Amino acid sequence: MSEASTPVHQPHGVPGKGHSASKAALAVGAIGIVFGDIGTSPLYAFRETFRGAHHLPIDDLHVLGVVSLIFWSMTLVVAIQYVTILMWADNKGQGGSLALVALISRSIGKTKYSWVAVLLGVFATSLFYGDSMITPAISVLSAVEGLTVVDHRMDPFVIPIALGLLVFLFILQKRGTAKVGALFAPVMIVYFTVIAGMGIWQIVQTPEILWALNPWYAINFFILDGWFAFLALGSVVLAVTGAEALYSDMGHFGRGPMRLSWFGFVMPCLLLNYFGQGAMIVGLPEEIAEEAIRNPFFFLAAEEWRLPLVFLATAATFIASQAVISGAFSITHQAIQMGYIPRLSIRHTSETEGGQIYIPIVNWALMIAVIVLVLTFQNSSNLASAYGIAVTGAVTIDTLLMAVLLVGVWKWKWWYAAPLVLLFLIVDGAYFAANLTKVPDGGWFPLVVGLIAFTLLTTWARGRKLMRDRMSEVALPMEIFAKSAKNSALRVPGTAIFMASSTAGVPSALLHNIKHNKVLHERVVILTVDIAEVPYVDPGERCEYHDLGDGFYRAILHYGFMEATDVPAGLKQMKKCGGEFDMMQTSFFLSRQTLLPSEKPGMAIWREKVFAWMLRNSATAMDFFKLPTNRVVELGSQVEI
Repeated sequence: MSEASTPVHQPHGVPGKGHSASKAALAVGAIGIVFGDIGTSPLYAFRETFRGAHHLPIDDLHVLGVVSLIFWSMTLVVAIQYVTILMWADNKGQGGSLALVALISRSIGKTKYSWVAVLLGVFATSLFYGDSMITPAISVLSAVEGLTVVDHRMDPFVIPIALGLLVFLFILQKRGTAKVGALFAPVMIVYFTVIAGMGIWQIVQTPEILWALNPWYAINFFILDGWFAFLALGSVVLAVTGAEALYSDMGHFGRGPMRLSWFGFVMPCLLLNYFGQGAMIVGLPEEIAEEAIRNPFFFLAAEEWRLPLVFLATAATFIASQAVISGAFSITHQAIQMGYIPRLSIRHTSETEGGQIYIPIVNWALMIAVIVLVLTFQNSSNLASAYGIAVTGAVTIDTLLMAVLLVGVWKWKWWYAAPLVLLFLIVDGAYFAANLTKVPDGGWFPLVVGLIAFTLLTTWARGRKLMRDRMSEVALPMEIFAKSAKNSALRVPGTAIFMASSTAGVPSALLHNIKHNKVLHERVVILTVDIAEVPYVDPGERCEYHDLGDGFYRAILHYGFMEATDVPAGLKQMKKCGGEFDMMQTSFFLSRQTLLPSEKPGMAIWREKVFAWMLRNSATAMDFFKLPTNRVVELGSQVEI
C-alpha cells in the first residue's frame, strides 16, 4: 500500500485547548465566569433554612447548627468531592457528567455494566436542564426582591422588573458575551469582596458564631430537631448549588486556576458571608431578628447602602444566569456530538473563542420556561421549593460515577474506595432524600423536565443506532461498487463528496445518484465525520483516508465532542486524497432519511414517532457541517427501524 493510501491511526485527544494565560489571570477569569451560580446562593440559602416550607426557631443553637451545616456541606461536597477529587477526573481537560462518562467508557470498554454508567450520565445531563431553568429565575428574583427591603412599596414592581431583566438576558445571547464578559470578573470580584466585608463586620461584633466551625453543632441540630433538621437539609443544600457546574466548566480554565480561585478567594468570601448572616441574627433582639430573617443578606448592609447592594447583587445574579445559560449551550453541543441529541442550528458568537456558541432553540425554550416559572411561583421562596432536587440528583449520580471511576479507571482497591464513596453517598443521598420532600411543592418541575429530556436523549440515541444498523444491513461494500461502477457510468469533471454516517458500505445518496443521473465525478469521496470520545483532536490527526482506486476514496474527519465540525476547513488539511479540494469544483451529496412503519419495530411505536419527529426537525447536515449552500445536493431515502 502506498503512502497516499495508508490510513492515519485512530486519533488521541489533546489535553484541552491549552491555556496560554498565566494561572493567576485564569483564576481571575474563573471568578467572573464559573462561580456566579454558587456565589449568589447567600441571597436565599440561609433565609430559606429558617423561613422555607418548614420554619425553624430563631435561637442560638439553631443558627449555629445551620451555619455549621452550611460550612461542612461546602467543605465536603464542593471543596473535597468536586474541587479536590473529581477535578482529577478530567477527560483530556474537560469535566462534567458526559465527559466523565466518555472517560469511563473509553477506559473500561464495552462491558455488560458500562451501559449503566452511560444512562446515569445521560440522566445527570437531563437534570441539568431543569436546573438551568430554575437558576436564572430564583437568582434574579431574589436580587430584585432586595428592593422591598429598601422600600416595601416596591413589592408590586418586583416581578415586572425581574421579567424585564430575564428577557433582556436571553435576547442578549445571540450577540455573544465576549465584550460583556470582560466586565464579569471585575463585577464578581467586587461582589465577593463586598459580601465578605459585610460578613466580617458582623462576625467582629458577634464572634461566638465561629463556634459553628465545630461539627458538633451540626450534629446537635439533628439531636435537637430530628425530622425537622432533616427537612432543613433541603434548604441548606442551596448553599452548594453550582458545585456540578464548577466541574463542568473545568475545561475553560483548568483545574489549577479554578482551585486557586475557589480556595484562595471564593470559598472564604462565601463562608464569611454565611457566618456574618448567622452572627447578625444571633446578635439581634428576637423581634428584630424575626424581621431580618426575611431577607438577612440585605439586612447585613446599613440602610443607606442597601440600594447599591441590590444593584450589585442584581448584576451578580445576571452574570450567574449568563453562566448557566452558556452551560446549557455547551452541554447541548456535547450531547449533539456524542449522538444523544439531533443536529441543531449552532452559531459561533466569537471569531477567536470556539467555546462561545449560541443555540437558538435552547435559548428560547429556556426563556419561555423561566418566564413561566416566575409567573407561576411569584417569589424566590416558592421557587426554592423547586430548586435543589435537580442539583442533588446530579451530585448523587456523580458520586456513583465516581465509584466506577475509582475502581474501574484509577484501579483503587475496593476497600480504599468504599469508605470514601460511602461517605459521599450518605451526604449526597441525605440531601437528595430531603429534597424529595419538596416534590409536591414544586420539586416535581425539574424532575418532569429531567424525565422529558432523558426520554428524548435516549430515544434519539436508540433510534439513531437502529437506523444505522438497518442501513448497514443492506449496504453494498464500497470496493465491489467501485469496480462495478467504473465502466457503467459516465465520468464527469469535478469532485463529488458523499456524506456518510458509517465508515463501511455505499451511501444511499451515491446509489440514488448513479441510478437516476447515471454519472460519476472524476473524483468520488465517501466522507464520514467521526466524533471521538475526547474533547479535542490533535489537528495533525484530523484526517484519515483510503485510496480505493479508480478515483474512489474513503475519507474520515475526526473531531472531539467540544469542537465545531467545519468540513470545508477540514478538507483543506486533506492534501493527499486525490489532490486539494477546490470548493467551486466540488459538490456535496447528502442523504435525508424518511422513516417508514416497521412490522417488527426496534422500539415502542410512540418512541418511533418521537424519533421521527426529532429527525424531521433536526438541522440539515449542510448547516451543521458548514457546507457551502450553493454546492449541496440532497437525495432522499426511506428506512424502516
